[in-house]
Amino acid sequence: MKKIKLLALCSILTIFMTGAATASEHHSGHSGGPKGSSSSGGCGKPQFGKFTPAHLSTVKPESEISFRVFNIDKPDQIFVTIKNIPIELTTEFKDPYYAVKGKIPAELVNTAARINIKVKAKSPHCEAEDGWLITVSDK
Repeated sequence: MKKIKLLALCSILTIFMTGAATASEHHSGHSGGPKGSSSSGGCGKPQFGKFTPAHLSTVKPESEISFRVFNIDKPDQIFVTIKNIPIELTTEFKDPYYAVKGKIPAELVNTAARINIKVKAKSPHCEAEDGWLITVSDK
């Protein structure tokens, strides 16, 4: 009987702790969309996702790359390089993220490379970096 009571108590505590963590996550005062940060000057850390081509893929020069960025104010905060070569970007807002596209430079041939993404902001707390590795084949 004591085991059942202890198990019930552990289950109830777990439910309460999960609820408190979820509430604090959703009420942290950070803005999640492109409209800007909260009036107190806070921001949500930018998040990245849906990288194309996939990590460690082999692609041809001038292939398209794409990814998503969440929690940024303006698309001009996004900078992408590959082997220190800036990539020209096109962006489209698709609530709640920006869809970002670019092309592998034609001069990259038969090499491995990292696509580096940086989101710059006035506050270091609001900046982020990410990226992924690809192999560029010959033409």
